[in-house]
Formats: sequence, C-alpha cells, structure tokens
Amino acid sequence: MTTQYGWEPYLSERDRKHDALWGKKELFGFGGKPALLLIDIYYSVLGLDRQEIFDSMKTWPGSTGLEGWAAVDRTAQLLSVARETGIPVVHVKGLQTGIKPWVHRKRGPSKLSPDMQAKGTEIVDEVKPIDGEVVIEKTAPSGFQGTPLAFHLQSLGIDTLICCGETTSGCVRASVVDAATHRFRVGVVKECVFDRTEASHFMNLYDMHQKYSDVVSAEMAEEYFRGIAAAEPVPMAARKVG
Repeated sequence: MTTQYGWEPYLSERDRKHDALWGKKELFGFGGKPALLLIDIYYSVLGLDRQEIFDSMKTWPGSTGLEGWAAVDRTAQLLSVARETGIPVVHVKGLQTGIKPWVHRKRGPSKLSPDMQAKGTEIVDEVKPIDGEVVIEKTAPSGFQGTPLAFHLQSLGIDTLICCGETTSGCVRASVVDAATHRFRVGVVKECVFDRTEASHFMNLYDMHQKYSDVVSAEMAEEYFRGIAAAEPVPMAARKVG
C-alpha cells in the first residue's frame, strides 16, 4: 500500500512490520458534498522564479523550490476541474499583521524590500482566486483556528475537504487534523502538497493517511469531482420529509 505514495523508504523495518499488522487497509472514503481547500500557496514559499530550492532560498529563505512549483502546477489542473464541475473552492492564507504567534524561532528581520515582502504574501497567479471563491486569512497554522472556515463550510453543507498546499508537516497537517476534529471527511492530494524537507513531507503524509485523512492521487481527486458533478440530484418529490 505504501509503495505508491513515496513514504516507504522512510519507514524502518519495525515500522513496516507494525504497518503490516496495524496499518490502514482501506480508504475511509469521501462524502457527497466536497470542497477544495488550498492552503498557503503564496510567493514567499515558492519565489518569483522557478529555481532549485537552494538557489531560490538565496532570495526567499522559506522557499520550497522546484518541488513546490511542481505541486502548484498539478494543483492548478485540479483547481480547473473543481471550477468546471462546480466544486466550491476556498483559499486559506496567513493574516499579514507582522505577528506570527506560533513561530518561536527568531530569524531576524527580512532582507527583502517592502515591495518584495508584500509580493511574497500574494497567492501565486497559477491558483489565484476568482470571483466567488472565498479567501480566509488565519493567524495560526490551522485554517480553522480563529477563522470562519468551519461556519462557511457548514453553510454550504460541505462534508468532505480535499486539501492542497503547504507545508505538509505544518499548516496542511494542522488544517487536516482540525478538519477531522470537526468531523469532515478529508482527502490530501499527494502531488499537490509540498514541504521544505523530504522526510518531513513523506512521514507526515503517512501519518495523516493512517489517522485523519485519505492520501489520494490528483487523478483520483479529479475523478471524484467529476463523479460528484455527474450524479443525478434527487427530485424534491422523492425526498423523505420528517
């Protein structure tokens, strides 16, 4: 089960034995009313130019490099399918107040100009919101903490969240755990999430898959969206009342 996801090389022999005995054997499954959640896909974690990670970090210290851009490009394709099929899309990004209370490590002042810093906070053009798509700003890793995200999803009758963005080990994971806590079914699209370190990315994918979500391919997510769109609505007269 793990070989198709990329995390197997990071499991010890003990882990593999435990996975064989206790690991996830089938998907949890999704519901009938999904939304696509795009988490923190802005320039400061990608850079303005498509460069290998260590070159990109010279200007953008938090960059995820080419792996991040590859995930963005695949996300753009999935986003196009969501829009074509009428799946609601929600963008989540950090509230830019200059204060990030969950960050305890002091990194010193930014060396970027004010204009570059402002550009870094923008959602990248490849997945930028269009009219009708909600953008929610957060002050914590999770898109749910202190935001109206849960209320917005509930108002739409959403039961399933398909998640993309960064970082796999940080804001994606925090949002996935909270989504599961709120009793949403959750999918994490493996080609559409990204991180700065490979081990952290793959092990967090593995852990989320075991506990809180189904890690699925972008192709599976697209098929799911198309299947939802193709489903025939139940006529009002056929619905049970009371």
